[in-house]
Order: sequence, then C-alpha cells, then structure tokens
Amino acid sequence: MASNSLSIGDQYSAIADWWDAHHLESDYGTAQVTRALKFTQSGGTALDVGCGSGGRLIHLLERENFDVTGLDASKKMISLAQKSHPAAQFIHGDIRLWQSEKTFDFILAWDSLFHLPLISQKPILEKLCGLVSEGGVMIHSLGDDNGEHKDEWRGQTFHYSSIGIAANLEILGQCGLSVRHVELDQYPEKHAYIISQKLPKC
Repeated sequence: MASNSLSIGDQYSAIADWWDAHHLESDYGTAQVTRALKFTQSGGTALDVGCGSGGRLIHLLERENFDVTGLDASKKMISLAQKSHPAAQFIHGDIRLWQSEKTFDFILAWDSLFHLPLISQKPILEKLCGLVSEGGVMIHSLGDDNGEHKDEWRGQTFHYSSIGIAANLEILGQCGLSVRHVELDQYPEKHAYIISQKLPKC
C-alpha cells in the first residue's frame, strides 16, 4: 500500500490524533452499518478491516453483542482503538498479508479497501468473501469508478483505486454472496457501499 515514501499505515498514523478527535463520536457511516446489521442475528464475531481508531462503528457492533476484531495498517490508530475498546481485539497488519483460520459473522470494510492498489482489489475482496461465515453479512464501501487516482488531504498525498460497482457485484456473486443492498450514498461524489450475505448451504 505504498503512497509516496510512506505506507498508508504511516500516513494515517501521522493524522491519528486528529482523526480520532473528529471521528470517535461522529455519525458518518452509522446509518449504512445499521442497515447492514439488520440482516444479522444479534451477536457473533465481527471483523472491521481498516478499523482506524475505532469509535462509532465499533460501538455499534459492540451494542449488538459482537466480539470485534479490528485490523488496521496504522500502529497509532490501533493504539488509540485499544484504549477506546478494551474488550475488542486489535491487530496491526496489512489485509493483503494477514491470514485468519476463522470466519466472521459480520465483516465491515468502511472506507478502507479503496486505499489498496488496483491490482489488489479483486483478490482482497475474494479473500474477505472467504472470511464470511455461512449466513454472515459483509458491508464494504468503494468508489463508483474504474482505475486509480490520488488526492491531497491533511497535507499528504493519498492514493485510491477502484474496480467499480459492477465488478464488485460480479465478484460477490462468484464467491457465493447474495447482494442485499447497493447504494451510491454520497452523490454526486463517487462513493458507494454494498451489503452482501453468504447464504447457508442447503
């Protein structure tokens, strides 16, 4: 996940305190995650990919009695998350390298996968599909676009990529997940999210 001379983890570590102050109790993304949680049973295991410093979305999961595992490339973000959510498990790591022998009843990847290089989009979405338990639900956000771009934010250059909505839907279907909801939720910005579910085998 290289971006200039810094990894994406280093970039977010540099703004971690600012991020935590502005996002810990915000409502950004809460309506979308609440919608996804309606497709689940209360409780179980949850994985938050790109969990950042935690806060509002992990609070939602905890209120629904999920045992939360958070994964983030930023060491500083993980440290802040551990302080805010002592009952949760947090892992400093790269989703491209991280492996898990267990599956999860709920997977959340909110505004994290678009930091992956374009070449990693398909294999990582396939990887996450494989980590969803039977009957489990996944919500992930993405860009309604194809290709790569960069943007200046908080004094740094951040890199983004997307393979678009149609390709995401195709991968989910190939991996056995049924799409429950698709929305371009910040129009005219090219921000979308998809809720999908792995149906139990007959």
